[in-house]
Amino acid sequence: MTSNAHTSRSIRSYRGAVAVALVAASALLAGCSSSSDSKSDDPLSGSKASGDTVVVGSNNFAESILLADIYGEALKAKGVKVTYKPNIGTRETTYGLLKNGSVTVLPEYNGALLAYLDAKAAPKTIEATTAAINAKLDSKLTLLDPSPAQDKDSVTVNAATAAKYKLTSESTIADLKDVAKDLVIGASPEFQTRQQGLVGLKSVYGLEFKTFKALDAGGPLTVAALKKNTVQAADIFTTDPTISKEKFVVLQDSNNLFGFENVQPLVYKSGLSQKGVDALNAVSAKLDTATLLDLDTQVQSDNKDPLDVAKTWLQTSGLD
Repeated sequence: MTSNAHTSRSIRSYRGAVAVALVAASALLAGCSSSSDSKSDDPLSGSKASGDTVVVGSNNFAESILLADIYGEALKAKGVKVTYKPNIGTRETTYGLLKNGSVTVLPEYNGALLAYLDAKAAPKTIEATTAAINAKLDSKLTLLDPSPAQDKDSVTVNAATAAKYKLTSESTIADLKDVAKDLVIGASPEFQTRQQGLVGLKSVYGLEFKTFKALDAGGPLTVAALKKNTVQAADIFTTDPTISKEKFVVLQDSNNLFGFENVQPLVYKSGLSQKGVDALNAVSAKLDTATLLDLDTQVQSDNKDPLDVAKTWLQTSGLD
């Protein structure tokens, strides 16, 4: 995973910071969602959980809060005592809280975590990504099983473009090779010059677009341009709720140009029993990108309480 992946994930925090404002507002109206259950008044509190209590933390964006609720409720269903530290902040903060045992479990993204730990690493498989992370992790921490769900950069086309060129969710980026010359692609300015951007799209997939339009990093400018057909393709994160809402089509990254961003629990080893490990691994086994996109849409577009969304999904998946 290159340092560009870290840049991308940092940008994702900007996108998430906007989305989390909605979740925070909803949480206040709904009794603070998961935080209403054994809430720590100060999410940055450094005190360790007492006894056999597992502390589930989340970063400060909507998807992380939702994933933390899923993890916490899955643990509760197996009889594990849980408290929450929601909406903590950046990886620098959460990593420190994990190392000192103030947080027991945190939803992570394997590629971004590796970029944080080792910016020069460039693994070619999910397994190699996990191995590279574990080699750099603090000895008190470990990763559990990665889920198939990924929240990463993509080449996404709007509905009109998909219909015109007969592109579906099974199509790959390579399927644009003969038509890219007729398409305008939009993304953040740095997308134009980075390997995980136009440079890689040309070298890995042989794509040369008609023009590039500098917008934002999968944010409102990019979404609006794709909706209005100002751009026909764009870099949209794979679990962005607008994909469902606007019937955008995400093209499969068959050559893994954008690396790996699998959702994966990061754990303070001594704070989680084998029963807890098994419960979280079971969650990862059932959580794919399409499912996470649907759950994100319920929270961020339909304004549902993330805790309710988490509980319902666990129930329907046989994990409660």
